[in-house]
Amino acid sequence: VQLQASGGGPVQAGGSLTLSCAASGSIFTISIWAYYRQVPGKQREVVAALASVGTVDYADSVKGRFTISRDSAKDTVYLQMNSLKLEDTAVYYCAAFSPTHSKWNWGQGTQVTVSS
Repeated sequence: VQLQASGGGPVQAGGSLTLSCAASGSIFTISIWAYYRQVPGKQREVVAALASVGTVDYADSVKGRFTISRDSAKDTVYLQMNSLKLEDTAVYYCAAFSPTHSKWNWGQGTQVTVSS
């Protein structure tokens, strides 16, 4: 599975941004789609996850502000980010877990910078 991320960039606090992650390859093997983020000096943390059965989960820090969704027709997963805060600044990664291959597939990171 190959993942191509896009949509990052600078945004003012309180603003919105949508990240996209286009998938290709053995998509049918994917059971979990997720977005992670990482800031320098800290571990990568999960932001949102979407299971193929439809369940979603969010980090407490983004609940009510971020929404993960998937367009199956376009093989693309989105992360809609609203009411952005300075602490949301990070490199965001899309990821997809394949139980068939017992591995996470990662897209390239995309920088999101929130300024005041």
